[in-house]
Amino acid sequence: MACAHGDRDALRRIYERESRYLLGVALRIVRDRAAAEDVLHDAFVSIWSRASSFDASRGAGRGWIYSVVRHAALNRARDSARETTLDEPAAAHHDTQAALAAWNTSGDELARHAALGRLGHCLDGLEPTRRSCLLYAYIDGCTHGEIAERVQAPLGTVKAWIQRGLRALRECMQ
Repeated sequence: MACAHGDRDALRRIYERESRYLLGVALRIVRDRAAAEDVLHDAFVSIWSRASSFDASRGAGRGWIYSVVRHAALNRARDSARETTLDEPAAAHHDTQAALAAWNTSGDELARHAALGRLGHCLDGLEPTRRSCLLYAYIDGCTHGEIAERVQAPLGTVKAWIQRGLRALRECMQ
């Protein structure tokens, strides 16, 4: 809300506190550091200019900021029209498995829960495959078809798991 009132220090504080995590979100989607940095810059310009559109009754400011970055990264990935070759899925699968392993075995559990708050607790409560589907969709920016391929499950099942997982997260966050 302070950004909406023109408080530049508020934007600076958000950047200082969240930029490394937001860069990670962008990097996981666009897979190029320079492009991820551009995405982060564009997202912060958007956060500054659209801060007045934030509605606290619809969720936390932190979630709104992360969604701005995620959408900017997805748009950049779509605009660049990068095509994944058939020999890349194994590398992408390995990267994702490493990220999920880091999620599950984070050496600093306190820092992870402090950063994610209730969301981390709620994600931990999901069945591992369903949690993976949500992380593939919202962290890696995968399509439902790509997720189905990664978890080796039917497309309809993956869609249902994501819907149910989101519903469970919403209920847990209330």
